[in-house]
Amino acid sequence: MSRDKDVLLGHAADNDGIDEYDNPLPDWWVGLFFVTLVAAVVYGVDYHLVSNRSQEARYEAEMAAAAERWPEQEAPSELAFDADTLEAGQKVYTQTCVACHGADMKGGIGPNLVDGEWIHGGAPEQVVKTITEGVAAKGMPAWGAVLGPEKVSQVAAWVLHSGGSAEE
Repeated sequence: MSRDKDVLLGHAADNDGIDEYDNPLPDWWVGLFFVTLVAAVVYGVDYHLVSNRSQEARYEAEMAAAAERWPEQEAPSELAFDADTLEAGQKVYTQTCVACHGADMKGGIGPNLVDGEWIHGGAPEQVVKTITEGVAAKGMPAWGAVLGPEKVSQVAAWVLHSGGSAEE
């Protein structure tokens, strides 16, 4: 590229008669370009190495804040099948589960809970997991955050007690 101004490149015949000049960029523009390159390198080093403001560090900070704000609730280790727990579980079932599984637990929108074959497992830990985490692919919402571990264990005990002993 030459430093001469107003030098025609001779492409007018190829470009519908439009003349193209080979003029150098202004010195202020070239200087500004190099300043931005240096600033970008300085900023990158500061952002990632000196100040430790990387995306990974921000993500870790956000996850720590979320874990502090919404602590993970422990799932019940064992289910109790005493009369008080079953009565409380029946109330929770009536409030949250009847709409899909029906009052007789034989299904409707949701699957039959008195059947011998359970889609997601009929063991106590499997029932608790299904209630707590839900099954989005099947339309079962996650009730763990809504109900809490105590009510999850109550309704799981009720479902296992009533579903396991009920006749089809």
